[in-house]
Amino acid sequence: MSHIDDFMAGLQTLHPRLIDLSLHRVYELLAKLGHPEQRLPPVIHVAGTNGKGSTCAFLRAMAEVAGMRVHVYTSPHLVRFNERIRVASELVSDAALIQALDHVARVNAGAPITRFELITATAFHLFAQVPAELCILEVGMGGRCDATNVIREPAACAITSISTDHQEFLGEHLQAIAAEKAGIIKPRTPVAMGSQLPEVCEVLLAHASCAGAPVRLRGRDWDVTVSPLRYCEGRAFIDLPAPSLPGTHQADNAGIAIAALRAAGLGVGDRAIAAGIGLAEWPARLQRLQGRLAATLPEGWELWLDGGHNPGAATALAHHLRGWQDRPIHILVGMKQGKDSLGFLAQLIPYAVTLWAVAEPGQHEAMQVAAIIAASGGIARPGGRVIQALDAITRQRTPARVLICGSLYLAGEVLKQDWP
Repeated sequence: MSHIDDFMAGLQTLHPRLIDLSLHRVYELLAKLGHPEQRLPPVIHVAGTNGKGSTCAFLRAMAEVAGMRVHVYTSPHLVRFNERIRVASELVSDAALIQALDHVARVNAGAPITRFELITATAFHLFAQVPAELCILEVGMGGRCDATNVIREPAACAITSISTDHQEFLGEHLQAIAAEKAGIIKPRTPVAMGSQLPEVCEVLLAHASCAGAPVRLRGRDWDVTVSPLRYCEGRAFIDLPAPSLPGTHQADNAGIAIAALRAAGLGVGDRAIAAGIGLAEWPARLQRLQGRLAATLPEGWELWLDGGHNPGAATALAHHLRGWQDRPIHILVGMKQGKDSLGFLAQLIPYAVTLWAVAEPGQHEAMQVAAIIAASGGIARPGGRVIQALDAITRQRTPARVLICGSLYLAGEVLKQDWP
């Protein structure tokens, strides 16, 4: 275990709950640190249920093509904790991260605080010390009481697709969840919104109206056509290459990123926007694996990984799987405890020749294999570990595609095994 992992484990003693959505603790810590959140470059704040990370990746790629240095804060990480924080376009080094964590913890002086709150304060502390032209912040959970929501005047906000997830914290119904996400909307700050269900859109627009925040809504103020891929805003349009991130749902995320970046008024040109859409990278979002795990498959087989873990993500995955009917599809599913496994699995089962329930030893709060099988109505087979399920699947000779999905924590464990 690294020093960073040891440090993270120690933070559990500072607050009895891993998640406690509130802002007063992080406000107090940031005040002790001299308010680094007030010394950042222009901020684009991104909330939503699905697509937040992809939208952040598109934003970063477009800005960097334009020559900008970009701070980025996302969560969770997949393999290394450092993935959460990019300082001026570079992943934070172990040494700089450890030094910053130690400093922020000393300033906190043992006061009650959650792990995510302290990590967020550490990111702001790092960002405030290094010049950059843009800061991209991904909401951890919800929005209204998320630790990132201390930014008073972001340059723009973005809200991606909203569906049910984290109901125990955000509310049982879509309207309640949407209201929590809408909490990032600030007075007079432009907000870009993608495709939303009508009941969600109504809540978001009402919050924006109360805040006097100008809205850029897909289908009303901007749109994205898929064939050919083109971003349209009024009479202006930008022809785009195929997004570097697979899946038709990525057109919506790319459009949200473009609308937010243009609304922020940072002067990024159309060429940089188009190039960035084709260059963005974001692991475990319909990522084709080609490392050690993939090498265990017979010739002609493909291995894919997606961190989708809720019904909204399953909808996007199912839409993509409809285009994979040229060969059999085997699906390996490992989920986190407490997730809507029935709502997730029901949409994928029609496309699977075989469905396998898996759990890795290091997978955070992994749902038991038996529980996944039960949620599938007995359709899923017990796969054990991913490598065991792959071995069982490949005893069949017909070339096929294998999709591993259900959890970002599972995705992290898979990526650790697939390094070249």
